Amino acid sequence: MRSTSASFWGMIRLAVTVALLSACSASEYEYVGWKSDAYNAGRSYGKPPQCIEIPDDLRLCHNVGYTQMLLPNLLDHETMGEVKQQASSWVPLVHKNCHPGTQVFLCSLFAPVCLERPIYPCRWLCEAVRDSCTPIMEAFGFPWPEMLTCDKFPQDDVCIAMTQPNATEATSPTGNPAVCPPCDNEMKTDAMLEHMCASEFAFKAKIKEVKLEKMDRKVILQKRKKMLKAGNLKKKDTKKLVLYLKNGADCPCQQLDNLGNQYLIMGRKVDKQYLLTGIHKWDKSSKEFKKAIKKLNTYKCPVFETVFK
Repeated sequence: MRSTSASFWGMIRLAVTVALLSACSASEYEYVGWKSDAYNAGRSYGKPPQCIEIPDDLRLCHNVGYTQMLLPNLLDHETMGEVKQQASSWVPLVHKNCHPGTQVFLCSLFAPVCLERPIYPCRWLCEAVRDSCTPIMEAFGFPWPEMLTCDKFPQDDVCIAMTQPNATEATSPTGNPAVCPPCDNEMKTDAMLEHMCASEFAFKAKIKEVKLEKMDRKVILQKRKKMLKAGNLKKKDTKKLVLYLKNGADCPCQQLDNLGNQYLIMGRKVDKQYLLTGIHKWDKSSKEFKKAIKKLNTYKCPVFETVFK
């Protein structure tokens, strides 16, 4: 995961307190606006928050730009075990680089910076991250979760930001414009395992035909398939299995242009459609690929269902 760069942050727009200023310089956060009254939409903790070190295995936030966090956090997680479990589901989204503020936004909630009172992310930051990252989440069959509804975050009170609200971001709403999200063919074990974790089934197969269907791409597979992870996929379902690359009509996917290769193909059922959630060239000469295949059925994935609902 990339380190949060100090270049992301602007100046502190209004002074608050000496404690807040010192914490801000340590964390590289920008605090937008200030009112003397406490943010009345903030949560009430059952027990006083403690300031603790961000552990190295909290992958989402361990290098976010500060070293200590409040627990309980701003998502009502009261134990570090719960924080780690929930936060791990978001690591793949940060890796997709759908918006430069994704990690900052998420970590302001999962691992809030230690201050005298809770400081929430700005509503416009939430909206910017949501609008840029939702197409990628939808490609994998996940909606923007209710727990991150942007209307609940402050507009005028002190809040955590990255750039000024009227700044324009040079970010494609579908993430990396050079590739469709499920077609990221980086032959790295971690990248392949992230696709596997967003999938219910996986198999080895060739592609017969690819068609455009509205804003999606329809992927028709050859009949012969080697099942690697069946999930809830029944044998009868595999015979005429058709996968859809969600919102993939315009983004390039090299794998779908070369119908002669064999591929590791992953997917999941969403409503009545089977979505293509990952496709990687079947390459046993790659050590990274072989390692991912070996871990396919034993790797412990984050529980996405507890987060994306």
